[in-house]
Amino acid sequence: MDEQGIFSKMVEILRAYTKDPSILDKATMETHILNDLKVNSARLVDVIIKCEDVFGITIEDEEADKIGTIGEAVAIIKNKLG
Repeated sequence: MDEQGIFSKMVEILRAYTKDPSILDKATMETHILNDLKVNSARLVDVIIKCEDVFGITIEDEEADKIGTIGEAVAIIKNKLG
């Protein structure tokens, strides 16, 4: 799966956890999940679990700690998918 495909799936996953889903209509790789989308840290764990299910991967705690933006999540997922 290419980066754009992963990004699109990521946006759809985030839609369920974002306080104002309309913000995702303008999301970019630089969009910060906690600050821009107002996803709280507990919900971020849910997002990561959902990503693991959707993409069939495992995201380690150290990797999860590095996820701040959508782009950082996409990079980790892309790397896992090889």
